[in-house]
Amino acid sequence: MPNRFHRWLLILLACTLPLAVRAADPPFQEGKDYVRLSTPAPTSAPDKIEVIEMFWYGCPHCHDLEPLAQAWLKRKPENVVFTRIPVALGATWEPGARAYYAAEALGVLDKVHQALFDAFHQRRKLNDEDQLAAFFAEYGVDQTAFRNAYKSFQTETQLRRGNQLAQRYGVRGVPAVIVNGQYDVRSPRIFEVVDFLIAKEAGPQS
Repeated sequence: MPNRFHRWLLILLACTLPLAVRAADPPFQEGKDYVRLSTPAPTSAPDKIEVIEMFWYGCPHCHDLEPLAQAWLKRKPENVVFTRIPVALGATWEPGARAYYAAEALGVLDKVHQALFDAFHQRRKLNDEDQLAAFFAEYGVDQTAFRNAYKSFQTETQLRRGNQLAQRYGVRGVPAVIVNGQYDVRSPRIFEVVDFLIAKEAGPQS
């Protein structure tokens, strides 16, 4: 009788052990859902976990991601700082990136950010300074003020820095989401992976 009991116990353990191992597996895998950057980059907020989204207003995937980003921002942890960086990986991308930085400098980013996305994807011509100045005027922005911000030293500096960061992170397309200067998210479940990596970076909570 004891031998039979031991045999059943061994069979039970053999059946349940693979389940326990699978349950312990992390929900997202390095090399599949995200990659570790070969050279981690310093972040802009060392006391927090930084999440960067690199985008272009004309990118359809960036446009589709924006509502998900907005929803995630409403629930992001307090120890996380989120930064958008409009990159100019090509000459046609530069006007949109300049428009973002101009809007930020003029304090109208909340008003025009989604509108810029929508306008680009409604195939409105926003390919140069004049067209963008007219667009911003529709939102109450003085055209001279816009032009000054569009061509300002601050905008030039931010544009150059954004492109340098994209090069440092090895970004070849957008949207690109970088977590804490260390991880490049590669999964379509972007913000689920972001949450996973934030928890990973935060470590065990006391």
